[in-house]
Amino acid sequence: MEEREQIRQRSAQSQEERRLLKRGKRGVLTFVFGRSMLVLVMLAVQILLLASLFNSLQSTPYYYSALLLVEAVMITHLVNKSSEPYTKITWIMLVVLTPPLGLALYLFVETEMGHRMLNRRLSQVVAETEALLPPRQPLPERAMAAAPELKGLETLTFAHGRFPVFEHTDVRYLSSGEASLEAMLEDLRQAKDFIFLEFFIIDEGYMWGRVLKVLEEKAAQGVEVRVLYDGTCALFRLPWRYPKMLEKLGIRCRMFSPIRPLISAHYNNRDHRKILVVDGRVAYTGGVNMADEYVNRLERFGHWKDVSLRLEGEAVRSFTLMFLQMWSVSGEEESDFSRWLKASEDTGDAGAPGWVLPYGDSPLDGERVGELVYSDILSRADRYVHIMTPYLILDTEMAAALVFAAKRGVDVRLILPGIPDKKYAFALARTHYAELLRAGVRLYEYTPGFVHAKVFVSDDIKAVVGTINLDYRSFYLHFECAAYLRDVPAVADVEADFQDTLSKCREVCMEDVKTMKWTTRLAGWLLKVFAPVM
Repeated sequence: MEEREQIRQRSAQSQEERRLLKRGKRGVLTFVFGRSMLVLVMLAVQILLLASLFNSLQSTPYYYSALLLVEAVMITHLVNKSSEPYTKITWIMLVVLTPPLGLALYLFVETEMGHRMLNRRLSQVVAETEALLPPRQPLPERAMAAAPELKGLETLTFAHGRFPVFEHTDVRYLSSGEASLEAMLEDLRQAKDFIFLEFFIIDEGYMWGRVLKVLEEKAAQGVEVRVLYDGTCALFRLPWRYPKMLEKLGIRCRMFSPIRPLISAHYNNRDHRKILVVDGRVAYTGGVNMADEYVNRLERFGHWKDVSLRLEGEAVRSFTLMFLQMWSVSGEEESDFSRWLKASEDTGDAGAPGWVLPYGDSPLDGERVGELVYSDILSRADRYVHIMTPYLILDTEMAAALVFAAKRGVDVRLILPGIPDKKYAFALARTHYAELLRAGVRLYEYTPGFVHAKVFVSDDIKAVVGTINLDYRSFYLHFECAAYLRDVPAVADVEADFQDTLSKCREVCMEDVKTMKWTTRLAGWLLKVFAPVM
């Protein structure tokens, strides 16, 4: 009982208490003498040992001749490899400028067993899941007539995760973290069978404290409660033992890919998804994590603008599936998904108009599903594409898609943060400004603070809301998710929110680019070379 009360107190602290704790015990003592510092020290020791090994090799005969030969072979391999051009350039620069380190890093990333094991495990879970899912059904004729692009998109998402198009799903767009929290709490209180939460970030405080209180109550009532969060939280936000602490409250909890004191390339593949499923009836996704800045209880970068999507009906099944797959990858495998997946059958309102396509994106399958869906919207747009994104670190394909859409007369507008959370991301984003502005893309910065929403909306008929940023990490390295909406009433709400947010922005013009600080310009130019591995 005493430990339960400690967990409640930790999660219900006031904003001021959290600030003091971050600056004091958690900010200094806990970090310096805790497990996070041990992990960082051990990783640093391994890097130094590798550097020492490379340095010792320089004294061996024919070292430089062998190095030149290996460099030539590696560069030839990279030039001929099927990958994004900027990624090739980054690796070639690393190989040329830091030959031993660059070569070793590339070989390590390409052959690292941890990444392969994770891929094998996930592939096995997905294969086992396929037997529990109904076969793909042909799209109704009315869908094909009204939205011909759905067939192609479903072919893509079904091939990479078994994600079909659904009808009979009510969609509600929530235009702030505060509204998202209240809606989530209302649905959590109605839970009768199970609650699944999967979030990139969980942090103790007001928001998580309110959610955790309901989760504990539901667990005591016999509701199955599972919580999955990304392992990076254990470095700076949550105690390493937090899953065991939640177990004492009757809540099953796992970390995805916790950071351990051993160098591994698969640490790059983070679980960036945000999913809440209640009874297989209701699901949430979007940009909102379980931390106080997302509901503006903790100010970090001015006002925090974020959004969520609430789905009720058949489409919830795909989010249930995504959660169960990641849950199984993160620990002991789930023996049977069928009970949870069946809960989403016949739950929706038959009168709900339009079509919903929930989908996930994995960095392990070699396909950039998230980027391809965005590109499809840009290529098919007739009148406008309006975008909100916290980061603008574009590969050649996405940059070309934005430019081409604008050049053929589509009104392409992007809302970006006015106060960035990462200075390097801010500098990188601005390296794209001149090219986009010259093509006719209109750029805006949200003056009250930071935009964390990930939103595409086009022509009053289609929208995507989810976790996928316009950057390399989302397109290539992270596990992501989103929902594609076609002809559902909520699309109008997405566009209305875009216009409301736009009224709080300043438009960026070419003069702003010309008068940009030289330090920002230089930082962006230098960082752009290494953007694909940042």
